[in-house]
Amino acid sequence: MATSAGRVNAWAAAATAGGLVAGYALDTLFGDPRRWHPVAGYGRFAGAAERRLYRPTRRAGVAYTAVAVGGPVIAAVAASVLTRRHPIARAAIVAGTTWAVLGGRTLRTEADVMARALRRADVPAARRRLNHLCGRDPAALDAPELARATVESVAENTSDAVVAPLFWGAVAGLPGLVGYRAANTLDAMVGHRSSRYERFGTAAARLDDVLNFVPSRLTGLAAVWWSPAVKGDRARAWRVWRRDRADHPSPNAGQCEAAFAGALGVRLGGRNIYFGRSEVRPYLGDGPRPSPRQIRRAATLSRRVGDTAAVASVFAAPVVQVTAAQLTVQMVRAVVRTIRRR
Repeated sequence: MATSAGRVNAWAAAATAGGLVAGYALDTLFGDPRRWHPVAGYGRFAGAAERRLYRPTRRAGVAYTAVAVGGPVIAAVAASVLTRRHPIARAAIVAGTTWAVLGGRTLRTEADVMARALRRADVPAARRRLNHLCGRDPAALDAPELARATVESVAENTSDAVVAPLFWGAVAGLPGLVGYRAANTLDAMVGHRSSRYERFGTAAARLDDVLNFVPSRLTGLAAVWWSPAVKGDRARAWRVWRRDRADHPSPNAGQCEAAFAGALGVRLGGRNIYFGRSEVRPYLGDGPRPSPRQIRRAATLSRRVGDTAAVASVFAAPVVQVTAAQLTVQMVRAVVRTIRRR
């Protein structure tokens, strides 16, 4: 019986690994689904939940985050249980979900659009496109600042849109994929600083910080490793990453931006203008401000980091998930034995 259960767990974990790599391939080939995107549907669900649960308190924010993240995770757990003995169905569901939650191809496409606009000195076009990458106010940004915003967004979103989903998919399978994307989307919706979300959005922001803690550091390490692929110097990238990564106000974004700055040989950071507020951030890296050429180098580096994460997730998923399943079974048996003794 134990051998049979172990075999089922191994097949389920292998199916998850296959689904992760298939979903990554779909994202690489096609980018985000153009219609009926599940994440957009989730955004509508989260928005409806916010309208019902909003109060300007942290307690209300905790309840909202629990509902908005917990609901999709419970559905994903149910799907995982139902497909535990059906590896083909498990692989198909994981592949479709991975495709939906990843954003690597779209990230690189948007970076290329920005680079082309700036290369032809079409600053108005670049300003109009910036909101596809980040929430800064583009009205007062010149070409170098638009390029900087693009490189910083590519760096941060390499973790948020590629490495972190694959990491949590490898660790927790379908619930990990769904739970991470729900938390990250929620952070984008309510986790920013504003009078409305100062307290209500705290839980969503903290959850996103926790879930990105390990992936952001893996992203930084991978970017340092692949710096020679974009004609960077690995020793310089390592030095800049170690020196500057903690200077960013975000505990995670600084890991990615410092590594990309070191790999590309550019200086990031400075004054960021958002709608209604501005922030002055420490400089990351040494060298000139980014140019359109650096945007394309950043996109190439992002692709290498994403490929590495995909390969790592394929090898890690079976080991991690089979081990987790075995530990769970042992814990359940221990609890049952304790209850019977009583």
